[in-house]
This record gives sequence, structure tokens and C-alpha cells, in this order.
Amino acid sequence: MTYAKRFTVSMSGLALAASLPAWALARPEPEVTGRPVELQFGMQPPVTGIGEYIYSLHNWMLIVCLIIFLGVFGVMFYSVFKHRKSRGHKAATFHESTTVEIAWTVIPFLIVIGMALPATHAVVAMKDTSNPDLTIKVTGMQWKWGYDYLKGEGEGISFLSNLATPRTQVGEPGVAPTAQRTDNYLLEVDNPVRVPVNKKVRLVLTANDVIHSWTIPAFAVKQDAIPGFVRDTWFRAEKVGTYRGNCVELCGKEHAFMPIVVEVMSAADYSAWVSGEKKRMAALADDPNKVWTIDELKTKGEKVYAANCVACHQAGGQGVPNAFASLVGSPVVLGHKAEQIAVLLNGKHSGKYPSAMPAWKQLSDTDIASVITYTRNNWTNKAEENIVQPAEVLAARGK
Repeated sequence: MTYAKRFTVSMSGLALAASLPAWALARPEPEVTGRPVELQFGMQPPVTGIGEYIYSLHNWMLIVCLIIFLGVFGVMFYSVFKHRKSRGHKAATFHESTTVEIAWTVIPFLIVIGMALPATHAVVAMKDTSNPDLTIKVTGMQWKWGYDYLKGEGEGISFLSNLATPRTQVGEPGVAPTAQRTDNYLLEVDNPVRVPVNKKVRLVLTANDVIHSWTIPAFAVKQDAIPGFVRDTWFRAEKVGTYRGNCVELCGKEHAFMPIVVEVMSAADYSAWVSGEKKRMAALADDPNKVWTIDELKTKGEKVYAANCVACHQAGGQGVPNAFASLVGSPVVLGHKAEQIAVLLNGKHSGKYPSAMPAWKQLSDTDIASVITYTRNNWTNKAEENIVQPAEVLAARGK
């Protein structure tokens, strides 16, 4: 198989077709790992039609540039060598040549047009998000991704996707990692995006703090997520597998720890996952009127803290000096619990710290109640109002 085959992408009545020189683009099909590999030459193997086209177009344009380079510099060096003064040649004295001027105007123009047309076709096709089989909202945040399945099979599913690489592999400032790093180091998450194979997936992207960028090289997808704006893109993966990418927009301290993982599944496996995920979400929708013990809340809150809070406030709750507030001895944590509930639901910006506390309304009432209870009873904190129940968070949402 070669990646120079002709293929067509539907574009609302406009067909994208491209046929590039097979002699220049033919290559053996590499193993698709969904991530960068050692000694990899060129781009990651594409698994979408647009990806194949872009890869072929990229290689073809490099060949065109190489031919122009060899032609121009070949003529130049030949002229310098064959017509040098030591061989008795003298420079011509003419001032202009209509033929030469026409040639060096028309030929570059034709070259530019020949390169611009297929590139324009690719851009138009990449922007055609019409008639998707599945629509997913992607929200970038420091430093994780939020996913909401808006339309299509799986509608209503929602989750956060965090880095799953253990901190023992990452290490801490001034402290070497204590665990061996795996092949997918910093490219693994706790909740990957799951989509069906051979289905058009539209992504609607935004952010709730700074600019992020959602990128999967194997899909040839890179789209910025900008606060206050909604951007969209799409892909249709043609091969079952796991594909990995990163946030590629410098977004702050944990920018390197914001991977993206997409699992492309068969139709049957995807349907089974949707069914299981909806059952799981129903099970997690705890009755807000349930009264929890303080030990139950602290145990659950520790997990919520590790998944959502530790990146900014650190495992020991000490925060980051001049960046993120310490929770140890914090007047908010030790004060009236209603204030801490309001901070988690609505966010807060302090003049003392440059980084704002984002809103965490996407967490369940039980998650918020448990993590507040955990912070009020952990480290050296001993708050007077030391327990928060889910019903209190629910009541605060309605205010």
C-alpha cells in the first residue's frame, strides 16, 4: 500500500480529490503506535483520509522545493565554474531581456498556483464540519481536558481527562524520579476519549482559563481552544487503535502534563462502552440528601483532590509560592464553610496570586463536599466547621 492513492473527501457538494506522484511518495506502511517512536522518519503514520492527503502533499511539496533548489543552484554553480574570469570569459553587458523577465515571472507563478490549489483543497476539507455522526465538546483547562458528548451515540456522557503517569515517574523539582518511565510516559490519561471507527466526529473546542491546543498528529488535527470563543474541527479515524497527542499551546506550569488520548473502537465495542458509561454515571449520581460520615468524605475527598487539585496546590497542600495559594492554614479552608463552597462553585481571583482559582461546577455535589471536608481535616488543618454534606453544596448551587 502507498499513501499516494487517490481518495475523495465529501465537502457539502465539493469533492476533494488528489492524485500525487506514486514514484515519489510510495513507502512501506509503518507500524501504527499512535505516538512518537525512536528513529521515526517523517510524520506519524496517518489514520484519516485528510491525514494521508496532508502527508502526501507535504512530501510532494518537499520534492518540488528540492527540484527548484537543485535547478537554481545547479545553473548558478555551473555558470560560475564554466564562465569564470580565469578561463577568459567576460561578463555580458546587456541591461534587460524581455524573454528572461517573462520567464522568471510566469514560471514561479505557475509553481505557486500548482502548490496552492491542493493546499487550498486540504484547508477547505479540514474546515468542513457538516453532517457529523458524533459531536463532542472539548474544554481545555489548567491542566486537563473536559469532554461532553453533545450529539450522536453517547449523548450526555461527560468526564474529565487527567494525566495518568504517576508522579513517581515524573519526579519533583530537585528530586529525581523513583520509578522507571514507560513507553507512554506523559502520554497516558485516566479517561481517554472514545469514538467509533469510520464515523465523522466533530469537535467543538473552548477553554475556561488560557489558550490550549488540542492536537492528535495521526489525525492531522490541531485546533486551538480559546477562552470566550468556540472553534471546531473534525476527523474520521479509519483504523481501530489508541492515538495520542498533547496540548501544543504553552498554557502554564503543567503544560507538559496535559496529554490527549483517543481510543478508536469498533461499532460494537463503542456501543458497549456507551452503555457501560451511562450506567456508571447513573451510579455516581449520588443522592444529594444522603448523609455521609466524615471518614467516608475524607476517603473520597482524597481521591478527588489527587485528580483535580494536586497540580496547583501540591500533594501536601502547600501550594506554589507567588503562584497558587497554600491550603495549609488558609483562612478560606479554616473559615466558614459556605465561603469555601462558593469558591469551588464560582472560582476566585486573588490579587496576591497571579493564577485564578477556576470554577469546579462540573464536579458532583458529593465530590465538592468530600474534597472540602478532606482539606478541612488534612495536614495540620483542624477547621471548626469540619464537615460538608452534598446537600449543602446543592443548596449553594441554587443561590
